[in-house]
Amino acid sequence: MNKFLKSFLLIAILPIAIFAADAKDNAIIYGALTLVPPLVAIVLAFVTRNVIFSLFMGIFSGVFMVNISGENIFASLFNVFVDLSSKMVGSLADSWNAGIVLQVLTIGGMIAVITKMGGPRAIAEKLAKKAKTPASAQIYTWLMGFVIFFDDYANSLIVGPIMKPVTDKLKIAREKLAFIIDSTAAPIAGLALISTWVGYELSLIKDAYIVIGQPEINAFSIFVETLPYRFYNILMLGFVFFSAITLREFGPMHKAAVRAYETGQVANPESAKNELMNQENSFMMPKEGIEYSIYNAIVPIAVLIFVAFVGFYVNGASGLEGDILKAFNADPYSFASIRDAFGAADASIVIFEAALLASLVAIGMGLQQKLFTLHEALDTWVHGVKALVITAVILILAWSLSSVMKELGTAAYLVELLSDTTPQFILPTIIFVLGSIISFSTGTSYGTMGILMPLTIPLASAIGLNTGLEGVDLHNYIVLNVGAVLTGAIFGDHCSPISDTSILSSMAASCDHMDHVSTQLFYAIFVGIVAVVCGYLPAAFGVPVYLLLPIGLAVVFLTIRFYGKPYMKA
Repeated sequence: MNKFLKSFLLIAILPIAIFAADAKDNAIIYGALTLVPPLVAIVLAFVTRNVIFSLFMGIFSGVFMVNISGENIFASLFNVFVDLSSKMVGSLADSWNAGIVLQVLTIGGMIAVITKMGGPRAIAEKLAKKAKTPASAQIYTWLMGFVIFFDDYANSLIVGPIMKPVTDKLKIAREKLAFIIDSTAAPIAGLALISTWVGYELSLIKDAYIVIGQPEINAFSIFVETLPYRFYNILMLGFVFFSAITLREFGPMHKAAVRAYETGQVANPESAKNELMNQENSFMMPKEGIEYSIYNAIVPIAVLIFVAFVGFYVNGASGLEGDILKAFNADPYSFASIRDAFGAADASIVIFEAALLASLVAIGMGLQQKLFTLHEALDTWVHGVKALVITAVILILAWSLSSVMKELGTAAYLVELLSDTTPQFILPTIIFVLGSIISFSTGTSYGTMGILMPLTIPLASAIGLNTGLEGVDLHNYIVLNVGAVLTGAIFGDHCSPISDTSILSSMAASCDHMDHVSTQLFYAIFVGIVAVVCGYLPAAFGVPVYLLLPIGLAVVFLTIRFYGKPYMKA
């Protein structure tokens, strides 16, 4: 018996995976099989409409591939369990990810407290007097996206709960609210000159230019030059505005809009059975008889924004090194110094700290006004945290899936598969499409930028020297391709059901996640096609961007105006 037990344990712990340490090697070993985990997660997400199950099965398929043994199923399953658990723990152990989870949960607690104080309801009542039509309500939601420009996560979590009562009252579908939130989060953060994205993007640009022998390049000037070439971001913002003022929709969104307007069911009744996403319930409702004040929401949110900005500066300044630090010390309040500080800041931790302080301010204001007791305030805050635990779970699973795909070499396989077949004159289009495929498959725009930027700039530099296209300047050609990376990543992220920003937008709007994805997907693909046809293809031939952007916006408007259908009765 002892011999049998020893033999069983020995077999169970034997290393059995034919797994290489390098992602590129794994891409060669597994080939097309590296696409299995994202495909499993994405297909199951659409079929089952259960994001948690779909993400888990995607992770399971990936770790099973890595740990499978042809001879020992017991050891395979044991290693699968251990590896799967370690992926989840590793995702949460990452300081950035942990900061994001804490940020999400803390903002959830803050929102619960200010909701209990009646702040969002007061804002909703004020806006309701101005936003008397579905069009104006959508425009206000769109404008608020520009106000919270510095971080896409904070944008989603703040705008959604404030605007939801207004849009619900005017019978605007939750799917449309989630779409507006999602479409004014990453696209605006990606365009902002000072945001939590800038530092990461500048570092990628700088490192890639060093590879092609241009270490002296000003990465920020390159970043600014790419702004007109962010065709998807700009066209998507235009799409949201045009659909709002015309009150026309098409595709699945039109069906949702008709349902909401004609029946008053702002949420899909077939999906609304799952109330885990609905943050506002009787526990968080203000007490009867209290006077609602907009300052009970404005002050805590203003504290959040102000402390976040100061925190970005202070936290980032402490992390500067070398010549950048010398330049900062020489003129610490110049635009360049502020930009460098923001870029070096740990945004996830800073916003968590800002949200925590804003929560304390909100609790203090409520106690001072005698709106609740300390015990009630803390219970409300904890309840708000609990309401977003499901979001944290989904984020952890999404990050774990991304970790699995990174190990398998999914992105490396896609790059290798498509880069060799890239014609010169459509390189920006191929980069945009490749970025969207990687982002769609991994659910992360950040990761996609990190994968493609080191490849894109050297590739564009080499191809741009021999384009043979009249009117195409090498510098502009590289800048165009950099813009394609930065926007392709956001386009794929908008389409992906495993995207963290899409998940947060769904939660903030209290919309079923798959309802959000399925309605947004149709719009995102349309805008992506326009970005290619009216943007990246002609721009590669040297057509001026000041002609392309108006043409693209005109195409978007005319499509909505004549192809879109009104959902309100005349």
